[in-house]
This record gives sequence, structure tokens and C-alpha cells, in this order.
Amino acid sequence: MDQIVANHKLLQPGDYESFQQYLQGVCGIVLGSGKEYLVTSRLSSLMRSNDIESVGDLLQQVRNGRNRHLQVSIIDAMTTNETFWFRDLSHFQMLTDMILPEAQAKPGRSMRIWSAACSSGQEPYNISMTVEKYLSENPKSLPGGVDILGTDISSQILEEAKKGLYCGLSASRGLDVEAQQRYFIPQGECLEIRPEIRNRVKFRSQNIMDSYTLLGRFDVVFCRNILIYFSAEKKADIIERIAQILNPGGYLFLGSTESMVSHSDEFEMVRRGGGIVYRLK
Repeated sequence: MDQIVANHKLLQPGDYESFQQYLQGVCGIVLGSGKEYLVTSRLSSLMRSNDIESVGDLLQQVRNGRNRHLQVSIIDAMTTNETFWFRDLSHFQMLTDMILPEAQAKPGRSMRIWSAACSSGQEPYNISMTVEKYLSENPKSLPGGVDILGTDISSQILEEAKKGLYCGLSASRGLDVEAQQRYFIPQGECLEIRPEIRNRVKFRSQNIMDSYTLLGRFDVVFCRNILIYFSAEKKADIIERIAQILNPGGYLFLGSTESMVSHSDEFEMVRRGGGIVYRLK
């Protein structure tokens, strides 16, 4: 009961609607109705540490620019960073069976892969592990190398990703013993990414709503489980801008519950081994 009362005090009348508009404006995330508890639970610690009594006061401080770190902290608190190893395994199998062999047929050319909203790094590191296994089975097959870029809006979660150190559930969820032994170095009760996996991956901050021009061009983009947070208009815009930075014939992976339908006609769907990927026409 005390927690419910506390959460009620954090949200004064009109605060939730104002926060919905603010969050959509800064990072495009659409909060539906009935998410008041999510907002208060994510922001309560931040507000206590800054001696802020309500979400309305928090928004006022951000808009007044009195604390330039507040906006970054709000985004860190509100963006979902739930992930695990080899999520949607069929996508990594498609890399192995179809996409990497196609790259192998273009000798001397480097390959670039973007992992958007990569959270704590599992996805880009999984891509690197997939490449590492492919190279072990096909020596000298990708002489141009493979560069992987992981980006996220949360500066805090990116720092965790760069460390490449995983403990507890994050060190085991989705990983079998063979993968743990092959791609990690034991560090007490934690696991650290091996250098040969880490060296293929770079991280940088990127708001999915901002321009992608400075990221360069890519052969493959993983933009999985992101579009579900955006309006239909924003989804179409994101897909359109990804198409602009993909090389001809490049591939776009979406989450298993996401679809390209009604958002773009620039891609064709490719099905293989139970997985789906979208290829730029």
C-alpha cells in the first residue's frame, strides 16, 4: 500500500500525459495508456537521487536545462534493456547458411554489420561468435574481415557492453556450456568475452531517431524488437532510413513479432530454415 501511495504522489494529474509526449519527442518511444506504474518504477530512484518530488517537476527541470544529465538519465531509465544470448537463433543460422557464404563469394571486400539498440552487447557479440565459428569451419573465407557496430541510446548500458563481462543470469541465459567455454574466459563467477570476439565489435551511442549518415554503409542490419515501441509513421521512417544505408542486396533482420508489411516496399522477404530476413531490392 505504501508503494502505491508513493507512486501516486510521483504522478500528479496530467504528468503521465506530459511524460508520454516528452518521451516520444526525445526518442520516439510510444507509451500507451495504463503504463503509469512502469514510469514511476523506472524513474523513482532517479528522482530520489535528484531530490525531485514529481514527474512534472522532473520534466520542468529537463526543459529548463538546469541539469544537462537528466535527459540522458531519463532515457537510460526508460529504455528496456532486456536481452539474452542467441535470441531468435534462426537469424544467426541464416547468417551462417546464406549471408556469410554470399560475402565469401565477394573476396577482398570487407563486410559491415550494424546491431541497432544492442543493449548490453549480447547481440553484436553473438554476431561475432557466429562469424568466428564460420571462419573456423571455412578458413580464409572472409579475407576482407567483418566489422560489427553495436549502438544504443543508453550511455550506461553501452559502458556495460564495452566491458564484455557478464555475471549471474546474463552469463548463462541462452548459452550452453560449449558456447561458454568457446567464447568466454572465466572470471570468478563471471564470464568475459574472448579478445578475438571482442575485437570485431565496436560500440557507439546512437538514437534510432537521429540520422544514420555518420554510421556509414552496411551489408546487414539487425534492428530487432525495436519497432514495436514506435508509431506506424516512425516505423516507416526508420525502415526507410535503414534502406538508405544498406548496400545493394543488403539484409535487414527484424524481431520475430515484427513485420515489414505496410511499412516499406523496398525489401523482399526471404525465408530459410524457419527464419525470416528482408533483402533490399
